[in-house]
Amino acid sequence: MGVLYFEVSGYLNKLTRHSLMQRQHLFAHMSGKQLDDALIASQAFEERSFDAYGLFDAQFNPLGGQIRQLPTDLGLDGKIHELSRCLDADDPHLPRDSCDAVALKVRDGRWLVLVRDNGSLFVVTRIILHALLWGLSLTIIPGIAGWYLLRRRPLKRIRAIQATAEQIVAGDLTRRLPLSPRRDELDMLAAIVNAMLDRIERLMHEVKGVCDNIAHDLRTPLTRLRAQLYRIRQQAGDTSPQAEALEQAIGETDTLMARFRGLLRISELEDRQRRAGFVELDPRTLLIEMHDFYLPLAEDGEISLSLELPAQLPPLHGDRELLFEALANLLGNAIKFTPPGGQVRMRASSEASTLRIALEDSGPGIPEDEREAVLKRFYRSEEGHRHPGFGLGLSVVAAIVDLHGYALEVGASELGGAKLVLHCRTGVAS
Repeated sequence: MGVLYFEVSGYLNKLTRHSLMQRQHLFAHMSGKQLDDALIASQAFEERSFDAYGLFDAQFNPLGGQIRQLPTDLGLDGKIHELSRCLDADDPHLPRDSCDAVALKVRDGRWLVLVRDNGSLFVVTRIILHALLWGLSLTIIPGIAGWYLLRRRPLKRIRAIQATAEQIVAGDLTRRLPLSPRRDELDMLAAIVNAMLDRIERLMHEVKGVCDNIAHDLRTPLTRLRAQLYRIRQQAGDTSPQAEALEQAIGETDTLMARFRGLLRISELEDRQRRAGFVELDPRTLLIEMHDFYLPLAEDGEISLSLELPAQLPPLHGDRELLFEALANLLGNAIKFTPPGGQVRMRASSEASTLRIALEDSGPGIPEDEREAVLKRFYRSEEGHRHPGFGLGLSVVAAIVDLHGYALEVGASELGGAKLVLHCRTGVAS
């Protein structure tokens, strides 16, 4: 349409000038009454709104025609000129806008002015321009509406894929990306990812099964071994030279059994089916119970244990026993690593949809480069080797936190030691 408008506009412009040039050549060879009759005859056949003429004497006094005054910008050189403002006249039929005009001197010495209105001949180009504008409007507006409607479906699918991917990242490997009946590019990609997830889940279950089976199968012979060592120790008596060696063997056996119990406990917590037992619980009551339970232990170690709670706390959705176990591990570690005369502080606060439970101590703290490693199984820092333990306590806490969909932050405390913050989502878990 744009090319059509350009071509037609140029063609009509040439046609207008050619028509005016023909009239100029025709009337230039006439004079006297012949010219007057020819002008009157041409005016009868021409559309007045398209063409006009004016006949003037040698002093430019009007003699005939619709034009009674020479156009201001028209040169008297016999050449066609394009005028932006054609005529100033009261006759509504005379062209006023842009026009092509020519002034020529005929044989009898008179001046003839011919005018051809451009605007009237360009009706076709205006029709094409209007059609172009309407076409653009009827293309762009429905196009934008169609684009908005068509993009909603892919965005909806992408949001569904994103929600499922977030659940997979959170540790639920049983989830799969949704597929649609269309089998388009998104479905092809989702199918590839689902196949990869199937393989990863199968390998994870195989590795987990091997570890669980080892821990479970060794627990029975270790129990028998400890029982036999204990009987031998009882039979040997306290004066036997083997008594001390037997005590050490029994202690090492207990250590191995405790580690296997810890591994099995973590494996149990990583089973997502444990979420079926989640209930709504009051965190305020849980924290008060935790404080009362560990207060005697802190007093025995000459440690100040304080609890700071607001008047109200939002309810949590989770397993009360597991949360008590996680907080007990954190609080027990804080008391264990805090020297006599130090202090341990528990604080709870809520904002928006998150409950924050912070445990701080004045102990040696956790170095910044070890704050992620302490959550791994069997990891023990240099300070941790000075105290009894297996390096599984914080791993159990991490498994409980992951099961509930919470977050655990490890940092430095204002008291000089470690600060562990449990970020809990309030309300019913999705």
